[in-house]
Amino acid sequence: MEKDRLIVVSDHYLTFVKDQVESISGAFSHIDVLVRYNPIAEISGIFPIDRLKAFRKSALVDLTDKPENITVHLLPVFFLPLDCEYKMLGERYFRIVERYIESHGISGHLIHAHFLWPNGYVAVRLKEKYGMPCLMTAYGYDIYDLPFRDNEWRAKIKNVLDCADAIVTVSTSNLNCVNKLGTKTPVFLIPNGFRSDMFHPMDKHNCRKMLGLPQTGKIVVSIGNLVEEKGQKYLISAMAMLKNMRSDVFCFLIGRGPLRNNLLHQVRSLNLEENVRLCGGIPHNEILLWLNACDVFVFPSIRESFGVVQIEAMACGKPVVATMNGGSEEIINSSVGVLVEAGNSDALAEAISHALNSSWDEKVIGDHSKRFSLEYLSKDMLMVYRKLKKNSTINRDLRI
Repeated sequence: MEKDRLIVVSDHYLTFVKDQVESISGAFSHIDVLVRYNPIAEISGIFPIDRLKAFRKSALVDLTDKPENITVHLLPVFFLPLDCEYKMLGERYFRIVERYIESHGISGHLIHAHFLWPNGYVAVRLKEKYGMPCLMTAYGYDIYDLPFRDNEWRAKIKNVLDCADAIVTVSTSNLNCVNKLGTKTPVFLIPNGFRSDMFHPMDKHNCRKMLGLPQTGKIVVSIGNLVEEKGQKYLISAMAMLKNMRSDVFCFLIGRGPLRNNLLHQVRSLNLEENVRLCGGIPHNEILLWLNACDVFVFPSIRESFGVVQIEAMACGKPVVATMNGGSEEIINSSVGVLVEAGNSDALAEAISHALNSSWDEKVIGDHSKRFSLEYLSKDMLMVYRKLKKNSTINRDLRI
């Protein structure tokens, strides 16, 4: 495929999308990444920015160390962050992409949509117009939430899946959701991966010094957007219980989001100002320092399709305390961490205490993470691309 051009349609060029695209970039002559953003999200305080992914433009892309054969294009798409608006976005977004492709002379041999709506819709419309086989990846809310909201959403997502040439999803729980929709399109299970060149063990005390963290005591780190599904409120409550057991535990919550003020209020109301700190968002390349500085990484999500940051923590040799959220069960076993019921602060506190008091084998944890490295998983993704190019069916009609 070295002479082929790939078109990628995504909500962002960050973390797992960026890492995957760059891991397979050497197999293509050029990759054009079309990134949708909503300029309304720039008007701070006027509209609520919720799970509909109306990201700020400044948070959409990370061009650090981007290979020269990848071009990232930002496409403005105006819509109110409301379910009824989002539901009608597919055809309008396709028209924007269609005009952009033609005006910028973009061409391709394959198309890969990250997230089913509206990007998957755009992919199958491009397939219909240009005869390009299309692949789409179902990550999370787009497969476990949208198609089960109502019959109209179910029909939209089902038809997008039916019109694709191949589907990738990142966890067994997501695969079960795909199967519930009864599509006959081939489905491949390929988890999100981590960059082994970026995540690896470092000296804990040096990392703490660089971050200005205490050299003594136990440090717990959690990374995730500050939204309801990530479950930080249960971790804060668990920290109140841990404080009664021992005074030397410090928790650092990394991430930004609409629940920041609520979580700060919870920290103050529980008198945890000395033990829990909300650090805000940080550059992706700083995550390595935080993961190596901690004693235990905690992932308290209520619902998760995969959760690649858990793998990044294990690549640094750190044990993980996670909830049974739909994704972590496929990652965590008793050799590398502890699994507890989601939304249960008592169980979370007990698991963190157990993890802090246990002896963990850093090498065992690191070796477990290797099966999720991009070097390993990119081979599976390239296999899907080759199958797609060889066996694509361009004769299905889009019925949306």
